[in-house]
Amino acid sequence: MPIESYREVEPAPVTMAGAKDVTMRVVIGPKQGAPNFVMRVFEMQPGGHSPRHRHDYEHEIFVHRGTGEIFCDGKTYPVAPGHYAFIAPNLEHQVLNTGQEPLLFVCLIPNIE
Repeated sequence: MPIESYREVEPAPVTMAGAKDVTMRVVIGPKQGAPNFVMRVFEMQPGGHSPRHRHDYEHEIFVHRGTGEIFCDGKTYPVAPGHYAFIAPNLEHQVLNTGQEPLLFVCLIPNIE
C-alpha cells in the first residue's frame, strides 16, 4: 500500500470547455491499481471555475483549503475547508473559487474506463 503526497503528482490543466484557471492531479485510479474509483485533487485559482456540466455518474467532493461555491441543480452553496458535497448523477453542477486564495478540493468519481 503506497502512501504518498499529492504534491508528487504533476498537475495537469483542466482543458474541458468552460474551465478557467484549474488544475487536476489524479492521485488514485487505474494506474495505481484502483479498479472502482478515481481520486482527483483539484486546485482552482481565485476567479477560476469548472465548466457547468452534467454526467451520468456521481461525485463526492471534500474541500481542503480556500472558499468558493458549488452550483448544483439550480442552487448555489458556499463552501469552505471541511465542507463536503455529494453530487448525484445527471445534476447540472459547477465549482467556483470566489475567495482570495486557491481552492483545493478532493473529488471522487467511479472509474468509468
